[in-house]
Formats: sequence, C-alpha cells, structure tokens
Amino acid sequence: MNLKRAPGVHARPALLAPLLTLLLGAAPTWAQTAPTSPATPTSSATATPQERRVKTAAPLSAAEQARLQALVSRVRPATVRVEQCRPTQCDDPDGLGSGVLISEDGLILTAYHVIRGAPDLSVQLLNKTRYPAEVIGYNDQDDLALLRVNVPKGTPFLPLAAARPAVGDTALAIGNGGGAFLTPKTGRLLGLDSDAGRADFPPGTLEMNAPLIPGDSGGPVVNVRGEVTGIVSYIRVTQSGQPRSYAVPVTTTDTRVAALKRGEKRDAPVIGIGLGGVFSDLFFLPSAGFQELTKLLNLGDTPGAFFTSVSRGSPAAQAGLKPLVLNGDAKRVSGDIVTAVNGKRIVNFAEFQYAVRAYQPGDTVTLSVLRDGKPLEVKVTLVGRSKLSN
Repeated sequence: MNLKRAPGVHARPALLAPLLTLLLGAAPTWAQTAPTSPATPTSSATATPQERRVKTAAPLSAAEQARLQALVSRVRPATVRVEQCRPTQCDDPDGLGSGVLISEDGLILTAYHVIRGAPDLSVQLLNKTRYPAEVIGYNDQDDLALLRVNVPKGTPFLPLAAARPAVGDTALAIGNGGGAFLTPKTGRLLGLDSDAGRADFPPGTLEMNAPLIPGDSGGPVVNVRGEVTGIVSYIRVTQSGQPRSYAVPVTTTDTRVAALKRGEKRDAPVIGIGLGGVFSDLFFLPSAGFQELTKLLNLGDTPGAFFTSVSRGSPAAQAGLKPLVLNGDAKRVSGDIVTAVNGKRIVNFAEFQYAVRAYQPGDTVTLSVLRDGKPLEVKVTLVGRSKLSN
C-alpha cells in the first residue's frame, strides 16, 4: 500500500471499505463504460464526437478475419520486442513492451511508458537477434517514444497511415503481451477520440476491442493496407467486464512524430504526489462524495484534492506538502487539502492533475492549501516527470 500511516499505528482499510464502495458506485472511474451510440462506420472528417465512439460493434466476419490474418506475415517482421536490459544481459529484463520499425534506417515507434526510466534498452527482431536501442525523442503526455536501432539493410518496416481511420474499421495489433513473442490480435475500432479521464494518460486515443494485455504496449495497430494507424498505450476493463484497448493515433503528417524525429524530449510537468492504497479509485471524487468521506476521515468542510504520497526530493517534498496520514481508527492525523492551482478551483485529485498539466516544467504555480483547517499559499516549481526518482 502507498497509504502512509502515523508512526506505530496501523489504519484499518476494512473501516473504509463500505463508504468507498458507496462513493465509487456514484462517481465515474477511469474504467467507466463508453456511452452508447450507433455502431455505424463514420468518416472521421465529418463525424460528431458522439459518432466517433460506440459502445459495441459487430464481430469481425470470416472475410475480415482472413484479410487481417493475411497481413500477419508482412507486418510481423517489422514489429519488435522492446526490453529494458542490455542485449547481452536480457534473461530477466526490468521491463517488456513492443514497438514497430517505421523506416529503413532503424527508427522504431513505441510507447513512452515502455522505456521510461530505463538505463539500458534492447530490441529483439523476429529472428530473435537483439540490438542496443538509443532513445531519439519522447513525448510523455502523449505516451510516444522514438528509438533508433542499427538494423541490417533490408530489414522490413511499416509506413505510417496517410489518414486517420474510421469508427468500425478492422484493426490488427502485434505485441508481446504476457511475455509472448510478437503475437497478433484482431479487433474493431470503437472510438477515435477516447480519453481515460486522467491527466497521466494520453488524450484523444483510438479505442478498440482487441484483447490486448500488458506487454502489448508500444506495439502497432495496423489497418487493412498494412499501415500503422496507432501505437498501443493502455488497456482497461469496462464495468461490464469487457476488455478495451487504446492506442495513440499516428499519421504521416503527425507533428508529434516529426518532433520526435527532431530529437524532442518532452516531459510532463509534475510536483511529485500520488493517490494510492484504498483511495486509488477516488481520482474523480465529487464534492458530494468528499462531504461523505469527511464524515469518516475528518478531512474538513471544504472539498479539495488530498494525496497519500510525496516523492522524495520532489517539488512537493521541497515545498513541505503533507500527505494524508491516518490513525488506527482511520481518522486523519494530518494531510493537506489542495483547493486551487493559480486560483483555479479544484475539488479532487483528477482536477489537480489536469490543472498542473496545463503548465510546463520550470513554471512556478501557487497552490491554495488547507492545513489543519487553516488556509495557506504554497509556491511550487514544476519539474519534468523524468527528473523524479523512480
């Protein structure tokens, strides 16, 4: 658990369970089911936001499955296994993901979270040969990274799509989910501009029903022409138990990819706090939910963002921000409540994250904080997330 406790005293999560269950039943979560709309393929150029996302879609027909399977032998040689290790020491890599070659000179697109914080990276091709990988650029907010590998001349690669796909299109994904090796999975696109509702997840993603799992992240989503339309970013399970997978869309004219090729390394701004333990699903706690929770935890009368951890050496630690500490009866002993960022009112942790992400590393923001019921202003200089220790 990330929940901090008062020294020598243990909070009892069982005391919180009934109330948290009630609050989660009313509050949205990042795993919320998508809204219902017609499952009719629509041109992305003319689609309304509602038409860009559907709840369900028709299963792939036999003909569609056959077309996608026919692509596998052409697509698979251009996909790679990305490992956090040296090429000569990869028996037990620190991290595992996927990627795709997009040029003949060894440029590889992957998800940033696959390579974040890795001191060493290697890439394994279909023939099981490993090569050291160099990070050319990354974009933390959009979860994209570009690597370069010195692959042999003639190594297959895939072109990026010239245009974005449409709702209802078929999709082929290839990755290393669960430790498997370059395994194909198929599905249909359900949305073009999906958003997890969390500032630390990329916005505007492609949503699909392909059954992807951890390890598939960073792998390509390919259309029927064998073009890369997206890079797998995150997965979730809906409230009805259905798997959903999300990919960052990419095209030949994507300015983000162009920036990566120029060597841009773009960090997301952070202050170094977290919300975990039994509270990890309360990112979106509304004002009414805060009022209910404070009856149990004595959080105070003013709704705001509380947090359960502060990273060592972070701006939050340097500013003296205090995480939530509970006693054995699950009552608050201490813990700051943040109510505004540069005057912008916030009522929960998600709004706090979004407010911070509106700025850049190096910017200084003023937090309005309630500490033991007394208001104070705290100035914090934001840093890039890569600057914090993992």
